[in-house]
Amino acid sequence: MRFTCKILIIIALLINCMIGVSLSQTQTRAGTTTADFLQIGFNSSGNAMGEAQTALAEDVSSIYFNPASLAKLNKNQVQFTYLPWILDINSAHVGAAYVNPRLGNFAVTFFQTSYGAEEVNTVDRQDGTGEVFDGQDAFISLTYARQLAKWFSFGSSAKYINSRIWHESASAVAFDLGALVNTWFFSSTGEPGDGLDIGMNISNYGTRMGFNGIDLKETVDIAPDEEGNYGYTATRLETSQWELPLVARIGFAVHPVITTNHRLTVCLDFIHANNNNEYINTGAQYAINIPAAGKFTLRAGYKGINMQDSQYGLTFGFGIMLYNLGNKSLKLDYSYRDIGLLGNMHTYTVGFLF
Repeated sequence: MRFTCKILIIIALLINCMIGVSLSQTQTRAGTTTADFLQIGFNSSGNAMGEAQTALAEDVSSIYFNPASLAKLNKNQVQFTYLPWILDINSAHVGAAYVNPRLGNFAVTFFQTSYGAEEVNTVDRQDGTGEVFDGQDAFISLTYARQLAKWFSFGSSAKYINSRIWHESASAVAFDLGALVNTWFFSSTGEPGDGLDIGMNISNYGTRMGFNGIDLKETVDIAPDEEGNYGYTATRLETSQWELPLVARIGFAVHPVITTNHRLTVCLDFIHANNNNEYINTGAQYAINIPAAGKFTLRAGYKGINMQDSQYGLTFGFGIMLYNLGNKSLKLDYSYRDIGLLGNMHTYTVGFLF
């Protein structure tokens, strides 16, 4: 009992600090980090809810918002997500989760963003050299999560990150750490998980990234006014090292409606990032369970409240889960996001639970 009280006191202090920071600071560091593709949410259900899913556990891709959510899964999962965007920019995610009640849950995910291809033009050959250049960002992560008590779960992810622009590439290693607390507050059933849920997460804490490659090699004359063998000295241009987009989240979820076949969930997330000012995401979902058939979920949200010069806005989507597959289930999710000047982004997800 004393341990539980201490945990709740710490949570209350974190909530108070995060709310105060989110509403008071306006300083932004836009454009000061690299590998910003790490902030492209690849979770359809979370994207549809305005990326306010730090306190929820929907599927294996929920570890993007909080690796502790993996501990709440009770079935193995395989999931595929596709995110087409503007100007031939496309992203894809593949994830798999293994559930082990004794040791904890494990997951591996792979996410890639491609930026299309362009012809190489030079001053001498303005119609093209016959070559093409492209760009690609990707990461692979391993996640472990465990439920230590009925009301408390934790999780952590280790990532290897790689960015490539034609012949140049950069890499980094980063970690995510999260916790999920399911309290009895506001619970109509008296069960944890049906009341106030609190999620906390720190993402992309890792090394800096600097590009390197064959196009950075040069030959120079280090002493042009002197005679000698200096005319073709091999050198290499050194690029700057850049931070990863470090993000801290604290989220809350409540369930105002809980019946046998209906469930309404409302979420609120406070975000602190090292490349932007503090902002708020909010969302909701309404799930209808159809016994022996499946579940249908409607979702909506808003991303970027209080974000300076935000291009984000309304989000919505839906999900369908089919039960009539023996002990297996098929999960389909879709989300739509308005990103202002950068157009609209759709997310399509297919998952298989077994």
